[in-house]
Amino acid sequence: MGKKLLITEKPSVAMEFAKALKITTNRKNGYLESENWIITWCVGHLVTMSYPDKYDEKLKLWRLETLPFIPEDWKYEIIPAVANQFNIVKELMQREDIEEIYNAGDSGREGEYIQRLVFMMAKPNPNAKMKRVWIDSQTEEEITRGIREAKDLSEYDSLSDSAYLRAKEDYLIGINFSRLLSIIYGRKLAQSMQEEKASISVGRVMTCVLGMIVEREREIKNFVKTKYYKIIGEFGGEEASFKAEWKVNEKSKMYESIKLYNEAGFKKEQEAKDFISSLAGKQALITELKKSKQKENAPLLFNLAEIQNECTKRFKIKPDETLEIIQNLYEKKLVTYPRTDARVLSTAVAKEISKNLNGIAKGFKDEEVQGYIQKMVEEKYSTNLVKTKYVNDSKITDHYAIIPTGQGYENYNQLPEIQKQIYKVIVKRFLAIFYPPAEYNKVQVTVSIENETFHGSGKVCVKQGFLEILKAKSTEKEKNVENKTEKNEETENNPNKKEEDNSLEILKTLKKGQSIEVKNFGIKDAETSPPSRYNSGSIILAMENAGKLIEEEELREQIKGAGIGTSATRAEIMKKLEKIKYIEINSKTQIITPTKKGEKIYDIVYASMPDMLNPKLTASWEKGLDMVAKKEIQPEEFMTKLKNYIHTKFNKLVIKM
Repeated sequence: MGKKLLITEKPSVAMEFAKALKITTNRKNGYLESENWIITWCVGHLVTMSYPDKYDEKLKLWRLETLPFIPEDWKYEIIPAVANQFNIVKELMQREDIEEIYNAGDSGREGEYIQRLVFMMAKPNPNAKMKRVWIDSQTEEEITRGIREAKDLSEYDSLSDSAYLRAKEDYLIGINFSRLLSIIYGRKLAQSMQEEKASISVGRVMTCVLGMIVEREREIKNFVKTKYYKIIGEFGGEEASFKAEWKVNEKSKMYESIKLYNEAGFKKEQEAKDFISSLAGKQALITELKKSKQKENAPLLFNLAEIQNECTKRFKIKPDETLEIIQNLYEKKLVTYPRTDARVLSTAVAKEISKNLNGIAKGFKDEEVQGYIQKMVEEKYSTNLVKTKYVNDSKITDHYAIIPTGQGYENYNQLPEIQKQIYKVIVKRFLAIFYPPAEYNKVQVTVSIENETFHGSGKVCVKQGFLEILKAKSTEKEKNVENKTEKNEETENNPNKKEEDNSLEILKTLKKGQSIEVKNFGIKDAETSPPSRYNSGSIILAMENAGKLIEEEELREQIKGAGIGTSATRAEIMKKLEKIKYIEINSKTQIITPTKKGEKIYDIVYASMPDMLNPKLTASWEKGLDMVAKKEIQPEEFMTKLKNYIHTKFNKLVIKM
């Protein structure tokens, strides 16, 4: 009877598969073997693309006449450091007693690529059936389901095509344009940097991100602050009053006046004082009054970009550190697959969600979290998510959002403190979606004094709903982690932000048409402020949204399309930019600034091929890869466009020389 061979991406994952398959046989050299199964593993990448000099020794030298370099038949090679493990995998794949080969690599585009390169180079037993295991977590239940429901490997061929094309695109753009720009501008760059020689490194995603960082820095440096003066009126009696801000309107005597900086501010303080004087002793009337109730639902679940941004704000850690931590939580069975773009659940998962909740209730020995679950039970909060915004099959490609599995608690106590805290952040975001919306009473009022209008409002939270979880006070442990990581600013989930607005009480007693006493007028100094620098978390969000840093969560979700890079690669891009010293990331604040060299590289690219700096171009390439994966275009079509792009750019740049 033949055997089944299963190949994972790394040894630790192979051990989880072995447990799920109840394989207790002793480990052999680079694999495990039982009566029916053999389990082996890669150690990340085993195969890589060959450099140009492997095609022709002459290509080692950077010469204009050898460019652009676009091979017809691509060469690949085994990475020397891991050749031993590759040979073990190869021998196993070629064994004649192997009937089925399971690709159990990481369930994403890059994971597919790692395995397909191995399959291509190993030339497996042609009689073996090739299958693909695709899982959302590493719980035993999910692993066994993934093996049981494994599809024919060919069903993932379009994903594989997309992965190969992504690598070829990055290779061709990186090698060709790095060499060309170095030939044209390298000497000039070296002189300006006072170095003996300098090379220029460009990349499809990397250069675009550098552009975003440099442009933001220059916006800040060139920003000229403008001071202006707002007028604030205080209205009411001795016991209670409220404040309202003056804004110009069409009936105002200041309408379209050159004295104004904007609709609410004067250019000169004296002109603001003169305007206040003109209102002295005049009657104030309530001309508009709007009372409303507002509901606010819990935010969507975390995808990788959102949790990376959250951890940068909360714990001041880099995106690659966050990914490493969540990858570990995934391998310890505590959370679902991390490299996901989705912030919602699938219908199938939503129907089974009580398993996750029951697992947390039974296994997660955290007093605060147990309190939230107990309240859910006592208040009979619905766990039927299917018709909510948190479930949407159309917004899921490979994987749903990152959520706790409700399992893996045997591994929890051994985790470092920061990993425990990040796990708890994910648990709390998950539990929040079952809680009712937060409810607010809001009053908006307009006070008129002879056609000059003052606008005020008050808002108070009357039902906390999900805020009970997401605004909950930090535990002492979390405070300690934050202190260690030099946390020195509020996060958006900080409970100390003032929700109560005491002026609401007087606003609730007002009636439209009534006159109201003017207590006084004051002048508030204001000034325009420059945009803030990216930090290592906010840049990931901006990359996800094709170059826009969108703070508003709902808007971010609405416009999300093809981003720059992918959830799996964005943190690596930042790491590379820092490594080649094009950017600096402050270890305490995580604020990103370009280096002098980074700015010079930007200027060179801007002068030679500015579209490389355009997020829309980079996002359109990413969209093309996505279309290949979805079989909307053929790989050949994508490759033709890529070759044409390279040739066109080369011709233009060479003419400029």
